[in-house]
Amino acid sequence: MTLLNNKQPLAHEVVEDSNPTDNIDFQTIISRRLNRRSILKGGTGLTAAAFFGALPLVGCSDDDDSSPIKNTDNNAAIPAQGDLKRPETLKFTAVAHSIAETMSVAAGYKAEMILPLGTPLISGIDDWKDNREQSAESFEWRMGDNHDGMWFFGKKGGAYDAKAAENGLLVMNHEYVNSNELSPFGYYVTQDDNAAPIFKNRRLASDVRREVNCHGVAVVEMKRRADGKGYEMVADSKYNRRLTSSSTAQLTGPVAGSDLVKTKFDPTGFQTRGINNNCGAGLSPWGTYLTTEENFLGVFARGQDASQLSDGQNYGRERYGATEDFPGWEYLWHTPEAKDAKIADEFSRWDMTAVGISAADDYRNGFNTFGYITEIDPFDQNSMPQKRTALGRFAHENCAYAPVEQGKPVVFYMGDDARGEYIYKFVSKATWSNSDIGGGLKAGDKYLNDGTLYVAIFNEDGSGEWKALVHSQNGLNASNTVLPFNGQDEVLVFARAAADVVGATKMDRPEWVSVSPMTGEVYVTLTNNKYRGVREDQPVSASNPRSYQAGEKAAGNDNGHIIRWAEAGGDHAAMSFEWDIYLFATPYDLTAENLSQLNDSNDLSSPDGLYFDPRGVLWIQTDDGAYTDTTSCMLLAALPGKVSDGTAITTSAGQQTRVGMPASNDNIKRFFVGPEGCEVTGITMTPDFKTLFINIQHPGNTWGAIAGGSTPRSATVMITREDGDVILAESFV
Repeated sequence: MTLLNNKQPLAHEVVEDSNPTDNIDFQTIISRRLNRRSILKGGTGLTAAAFFGALPLVGCSDDDDSSPIKNTDNNAAIPAQGDLKRPETLKFTAVAHSIAETMSVAAGYKAEMILPLGTPLISGIDDWKDNREQSAESFEWRMGDNHDGMWFFGKKGGAYDAKAAENGLLVMNHEYVNSNELSPFGYYVTQDDNAAPIFKNRRLASDVRREVNCHGVAVVEMKRRADGKGYEMVADSKYNRRLTSSSTAQLTGPVAGSDLVKTKFDPTGFQTRGINNNCGAGLSPWGTYLTTEENFLGVFARGQDASQLSDGQNYGRERYGATEDFPGWEYLWHTPEAKDAKIADEFSRWDMTAVGISAADDYRNGFNTFGYITEIDPFDQNSMPQKRTALGRFAHENCAYAPVEQGKPVVFYMGDDARGEYIYKFVSKATWSNSDIGGGLKAGDKYLNDGTLYVAIFNEDGSGEWKALVHSQNGLNASNTVLPFNGQDEVLVFARAAADVVGATKMDRPEWVSVSPMTGEVYVTLTNNKYRGVREDQPVSASNPRSYQAGEKAAGNDNGHIIRWAEAGGDHAAMSFEWDIYLFATPYDLTAENLSQLNDSNDLSSPDGLYFDPRGVLWIQTDDGAYTDTTSCMLLAALPGKVSDGTAITTSAGQQTRVGMPASNDNIKRFFVGPEGCEVTGITMTPDFKTLFINIQHPGNTWGAIAGGSTPRSATVMITREDGDVILAESFV
């Protein structure tokens, strides 16, 4: 055996690329249209109407953008805002670029680190120590690693209150682990070249347990501090809890009880063990927490078992990246050696290889029980996470609901964060009732277990349509030769393959989704794509028009953009929409590619996190590697307009495209820059707008370390105004 030590897993950095279809992608559709009409020969004089057609402001009212948001049905679990209007301009002083080891925030604000990795949630557990020798089991009651999506739930009288701000539950995801900073031995692996491919490298049981417990979700009760500014944790609160990759979760909806999810753990197919790789998050209109399972592929392994499975079963696995002899993304949770059968089962559940006579004898279907939107009621500490299978199975980045209306369906939007994957929406069968606010998981049963999942098709003329992923519709039936769909359970478990069949538009890593409370328009971050204009299946086009080489940077589009659309008639259950591109991210000095006219106060790269606060201010976070020589990742505040508020332009590659109104210091500005080496992610605001929470992942150097320590730690950052007023108060005068 050869000892391999201090090798850092690549769980976060790996981007899946498992779409083998030849569907015409979003970019190719428009490129072909441009070629047919020879628009490229027309120079820059093309009008927006000629290029995109007339883009009606569907979903928009005649009201001014600064109109007050009232406490109407549309706000549901969002608190009332009284007379507080969205500002017309942003008046704070922009934060400068920074690659310092510390974080920086706009003048007049205070940014504090709270709840770092390892923080005990109950008494009797030692504080984090720099030697990292805390037991693996203790992390069932500590803050996990790599904090991500989160939400603040106002609490009053022991129950959820959307308007309460003095006391609340801060609920957040823990997406993945940095093994070198978590284990006392670093990333410790033993190697055996004589073993089967997926067992050549083995890990310690204690390290795997620690990592399993560092994934998942944390619920932390917070109370306002005595000085009235910011919050502190309520020690030993009965609400403080962790839900991890060891926690039992319920499968609900059409997939529950299916043969596709029966395992040795539960041969009936109604439960699984663990929630995993929880990335972005969302609020439900009734006031529960919606967490997402994104890169679940990385914790599973698959050996050689293709001969024991049908062609369809094999394709279904491969469509999610699980090929034969796939060891996972160096998590290797399946590898610890354990002679005791019960302990062995603890680790073998991460091995999807079909080794038994039936699915009840192994964990071949364990993989199929991950990849769902999972609902948690933070106010019921005894409740079980509910995996809502009706919303489909893929690499969920986050989940955002559209403004709800009495008597109309509830609509959720989701992105599948992998190259060449799709954008989805779910429309509930049940219609909304205000009486369900505060209804907990029973309300979730009502709205999330029965409905229709749709996938987006972006047409070449600036319009779009939604295709239903329903068994026996749109070719989703048993006659499919690659992967036969014999029922709705198969459509949902293999949602990616179903979307392939209906001709969904391949997109560039759809990440966070947010819906404007001002216009009802939907915004999605498309973070970046190094293959744009480099690979034949991803040519430059109107929707992804930039492929360029600057300095030592290879050709491609490393900087990303944000796309948006307006549903027809302002109805989020509509089957068609109109789209344009809100913002192109880029360093400001790349003049030829700076399509949104960014400057050194608001330029950015790789937009990722996205959040409209209830006032209509859009907050944009970055997860970047292309601009980090100049600036660390950041948080920006923005005041978007509406679909079709921009013009048509031409890129340096000669590609015609459509961009929203130009950026300026009035409508987008850098508010915060994180410490060197980090990602800025996860965001929520208290109901009184006086505290903003964001998260810092994988910081560099010693950020987050204990006094005198050297181990960096992910943590939450709490931002308040120094004068105790509301966030962006200077813009509301």
